[in-house]
Amino acid sequence: MENKYFKTGIKFSKHQPKPRSIFNQLLEIFKELITHTSGDVDEAIDWLKALDQEYQLTTPEYTLEDFIEDLKKKGYLREEIQTPGGSGLKITDKTEQAIRKKALEQIFGKLKKSKEGNHKTKHKGASEDPTGNLRAYQFGDSMSKISLTESLKNAQVNQGIDNFELREDDLVVQESTAKAQMSTVLMIDISHSMILYGEDRITPAKKVAMALVELIKTRYPKDSIDVVVFGNDAWPIKIKDLPYLQVGPYHTNTVAGLQLAMNILRRKRNANKQIFMITDGKPSCLHMADGTYYKNSVGLDDMITEKCYNMAAQARKLNVPITTFMIASDPYLRQFVQNFTASNKGKAFYSGLDQLGEMIFEDYEKNRRRRTK
Repeated sequence: MENKYFKTGIKFSKHQPKPRSIFNQLLEIFKELITHTSGDVDEAIDWLKALDQEYQLTTPEYTLEDFIEDLKKKGYLREEIQTPGGSGLKITDKTEQAIRKKALEQIFGKLKKSKEGNHKTKHKGASEDPTGNLRAYQFGDSMSKISLTESLKNAQVNQGIDNFELREDDLVVQESTAKAQMSTVLMIDISHSMILYGEDRITPAKKVAMALVELIKTRYPKDSIDVVVFGNDAWPIKIKDLPYLQVGPYHTNTVAGLQLAMNILRRKRNANKQIFMITDGKPSCLHMADGTYYKNSVGLDDMITEKCYNMAAQARKLNVPITTFMIASDPYLRQFVQNFTASNKGKAFYSGLDQLGEMIFEDYEKNRRRRTK
C-alpha cells in the first residue's frame, strides 16, 4: 500500500554566496589599498598591478585597464591635470565615502563576532548602564515617567479599595535610559613614531577615524565629531581629508592637541562632550610663548608632562572626560598614562592595533548612555 504520509521539514545545505563581478572584487581591494597609500591613486594602482601579477585577479576579457576605466565611469576616480611622473587620477567624494563605509563595516563586523577587548586601567570615569528599576516619585520628576499601574496598586494597598485615594506617597517612577547627544573630538597622533619600528600605526588610526565618522553620520546625526591631528603643533582636519592623512617628521605635542580639542568643544552646545586620544608615544614637544619649540625625546620630561596633567585637570573642571588609547606598552609610558588619566578622572585603554576600532566603538556607545529620572 502506498504511504500517504510524506516527511516534511527544513533542508539545510552549505551556503553558496553569489559570485561577485571582477569589478566589485577589485573595488574592495582598491579601497583597502587607497587607504594604505593615503589617497595616492598611482601608488595604489602599482600595488594592484603587483597583486594581479601574483594572484591573477583579472582576466583577458577584463583587464586592469578596463577596471580603471570603470572606476572613472562610475565616479570613483576623476582626472586632473597630469603631473610629471603621475597619471593625474584622484579619488572622488564617492570613493571617500566608500572608504569610510568599508572601515565601518570592518570594525562592526569584528564587534558582532566578539565582545572582547576589556583592557581598561584601574583609573576610569563613571559609566552608567541602562536600568528599568522603579523608585519613589520625587518633586520635579516628569509626569510621563510615572508608572500608573504600580502607583494605583500602591494606592489600593495603602488606602484600601473602599477608601481609594491616590496620594503622592503612592507614586512610583520608572527609571529609563536615554540617548544623550554627544560632541566628540578625536585626537590622532601623527608624530614620526606612528610609522617607526616596522609597524604602520597611522593606517589603523585613520580607519578608526573614518569609521567613527561614518557611524555618527548614519546612526547619530545629531552628534558631532571633529578630528584633530597633533605633531609639533595641532590642527583640525576636514572629514574628507581623512583618507589622505599621513605622518610627518614631528615630535608629539600632546598639550597643543588638547588645547585645540578643548577650544572646539567650548563652542559646542551639547552638554555631553568627550575627547578620544589615539597615540603611541610620550609627549615630547611644547610650543613656547616666544614661538620656539621645546623638544625632548629622551624619557619623560617633567615640564612637558606637568603641562599635560594640567590640561587634563582643566578638562575635568569643564566635565570633559578624556579617553586615551595607547598603542604602546612600555612601563614608563603606562605610568604617564595612569597619571594623566587620574588628573582627568577619565579612562585609558592599552590597545593593540587589531583591537583599536572595537574598543573605541564600544566606549563611544557606552558614553552615549546616561540614566534619566
